[in-house]
Amino acid sequence: MVEQPDTAAVLIPPDASLDELARIAAGCTACDLHLTGTQTVFGEGAPDAELVLVGEQPGDREDQEGHPFVGPAGRELDRALESVGLGETAQYRTNAVKHFKWSERRGKRRIHEKPNRIEIRACLPWLQAELARTSPRVLVLLGATAAQAVLGPQVKVTKARGRLHVGPHRLPAIPTVHPSSVLRARSDADRFAAREAFEDDLAAVATLLDAGPAALAASETVDDLRVLAAELELAVPSGARKADLVDAVAAAFADRAA
Repeated sequence: MVEQPDTAAVLIPPDASLDELARIAAGCTACDLHLTGTQTVFGEGAPDAELVLVGEQPGDREDQEGHPFVGPAGRELDRALESVGLGETAQYRTNAVKHFKWSERRGKRRIHEKPNRIEIRACLPWLQAELARTSPRVLVLLGATAAQAVLGPQVKVTKARGRLHVGPHRLPAIPTVHPSSVLRARSDADRFAAREAFEDDLAAVATLLDAGPAALAASETVDDLRVLAAELELAVPSGARKADLVDAVAAAFADRAA
């Protein structure tokens, strides 16, 4: 019996382009989800897109069509981005897990099941490779699975959403909910509130693109700014004022983008 890799890392050539990665990922068997998913659904978009958006996994429609965010959640995402003025912004869209995990059928539709730690770990090298080959100005993490895969298991989206975080390669990152959570709201009033909150988070992304990291850093507490400074490996005096912390954090993000 041929032993299967426990992560996709061994499948990834160091100099492969995004197109080459997509071709290789089509045959990935690093976890058992390839047995239930119809196909690998790799990321799509330009390497130089301003936004990289990361979701949890492809859904039923994405699994059938082979493209990310083409189902109901993708339409909800499109609507929200359009609402905050980001509809025409160049994007690269992908997921933390590239195969669809589902547990049951309801009529013709298969119901998604949250990927587990082993599945996320197995697939993470694909996402890391995508982030290493793109050069966005902002990383948007849609839902807990994406946020925790990229920023660490300690991240709670309910607390972190809409706020500035340090992503891979010192990339400014904004966590928020997955757009599917808006669709799961039980009443019209709940759905309206969920949409407004989701749009507020994406409005922070728009602010980050328009005005830079300082605009969001200024809304953070001193303690949170110190956390950002530590993650950016900045040497900040213990008595630094908030304005100085904001300037230092913003400059570190700017240095990364230069």
